[in-house]
Amino acid sequence: MPHRASTHHHLIGGIDEVGRGALAGPVFAAMAVFNPRTLDPDIASRIRDSKQLTKPQRQDIARTLTRHISFTLGAASVRDITQRNILQASLLAMGRAWHHAPHKPTILLIDGIHAPPIPSPMRTIPQGDAKDMTIAAASIIAKVARDTIMEKLAQRYPAYAWHKNAGYPTPHHQYALKHYGRTAHHRPTFRHVRSVPAYL
Repeated sequence: MPHRASTHHHLIGGIDEVGRGALAGPVFAAMAVFNPRTLDPDIASRIRDSKQLTKPQRQDIARTLTRHISFTLGAASVRDITQRNILQASLLAMGRAWHHAPHKPTILLIDGIHAPPIPSPMRTIPQGDAKDMTIAAASIIAKVARDTIMEKLAQRYPAYAWHKNAGYPTPHHQYALKHYGRTAHHRPTFRHVRSVPAYL
């Protein structure tokens, strides 16, 4: 995977978010910080955009990555999404991931065209999770972290199958919304949710 060149003394931070298109649950962001040129080649060769990996592959790579690189997580709640809109909530989650980092990267690479309002040298990269190793690493960590949260919520609300769909608008999820109503974890401003009554 192509990545931005760096010196041995510079750390690159990659940020990506997950969950923007979901109907339920928070939006998550992760910041992965490392020097791509000094990362173990065997580990580096396994990093891909999280959407290109199966769930077991993501979980395995995330376990490996979190032992070898620095990372932080940030999240924006359903309330944040409702009050701010999904774009601003996503940027809020990214900013929280950056603020949680004890050591800030020299340069921050951000997936997409929008940047969070943080005091850091940064560069936005459209489809960055497919182009840059640090962003791809962040996408894997964020996806696994959010999926874990949705699996826990699925135990309380099994009808929606969040352990399988992570809150995204699958046919099963939309069917359950129509028959059981929305929960406190659904995003009330989203198109498939706003006309649905509260959970019965």
